[in-house]
Amino acid sequence: MTSREPPARAYSRRVVAGTPRVLVSCRFPDRIRQELRRGFELDEHESDEPLPRAELLSRAAGARGLAVTPADRIDAELLAAAGPGLEIVATFSVGVDHVDLAAATERGVLVANTPGATTAPTAELTLALALGLLRRVAEGDRLVRAGRPWRLSPTFMLGRGLAGLTLGLVGFGQIGREVGRLAEAFGMRVVHHTRSGRGESGWLPLGELLASADVVSLHCPLTEETRHLIDAAALARMKPSAVLVNAARGPVVDEGALVEALAAGTLAGAALDVYEREPDVHPGLLELENVVLVPHLGSATAQARDEMGAYCVAALRGVLLDGRLPENVLNPQADRRRLAR
Repeated sequence: MTSREPPARAYSRRVVAGTPRVLVSCRFPDRIRQELRRGFELDEHESDEPLPRAELLSRAAGARGLAVTPADRIDAELLAAAGPGLEIVATFSVGVDHVDLAAATERGVLVANTPGATTAPTAELTLALALGLLRRVAEGDRLVRAGRPWRLSPTFMLGRGLAGLTLGLVGFGQIGREVGRLAEAFGMRVVHHTRSGRGESGWLPLGELLASADVVSLHCPLTEETRHLIDAAALARMKPSAVLVNAARGPVVDEGALVEALAAGTLAGAALDVYEREPDVHPGLLELENVVLVPHLGSATAQARDEMGAYCVAALRGVLLDGRLPENVLNPQADRRRLAR
């Protein structure tokens, strides 16, 4: 493979004889599937649609590895259905809000994700969403496709450029920092907020960030603390001329409150890559012109998806074939629990 694979930790595990069986819950890129077939007995779901829950539970039984996506809920029920032979869950994602890490650790099941692979493409998409919204790209596309008459004039479809605007990043991890770097190249002033970032250059309290930013861009994980972080009260703090961009997790935003703010004109616009009840979209959003909507395209480049797959392959190989812990394992303490049995 030409995609980058993460290094493995020098930490020994038991290696069970025989070809490990791995359940792949969704169709992976062809190059990744070929790599998996070289070392494992695969049970592949040949569809882009997720496995129905009952079928996922049934087919997981006896697997030593699971290769899953955020559409699959990895909880105590699934771990029990897989049985005591399950050693690793490799998720084709950076976020792991669909995985019960505590339950996996309790059962001695390692969980690995795909760190770093989505940073550049998601950051690029974030800027594309902001530009598409502020420069009215999607709105203009709809106008032309509808065959509506138009004529170039000094006041026709005026938008806003990025230069001179303040970008407020809610979440300042790898993706947030890359968005900030790109935004500065457009001439934006960048501020950010994280719970642990106080004192870092550019850090603001959340309320102050919301009140001062022209573009608020979300890059925080989904947790109980961040669910509906952007609610009616948060939206009311934002300037009427401000816009919201979400390429993080849908439930961070209260979509009902967002629709109300947009319809009332207390918020100038929103650009969303993710949704509260994905793949369903709040019907109010579909009726608004000052909204850009795309179908979860943050990591949707061939290079990024190959690299994400390479992380999954490396994790499965490291644990099931080589007896090593890859760097992208999130709960290495689960290994000690399994070996202690």
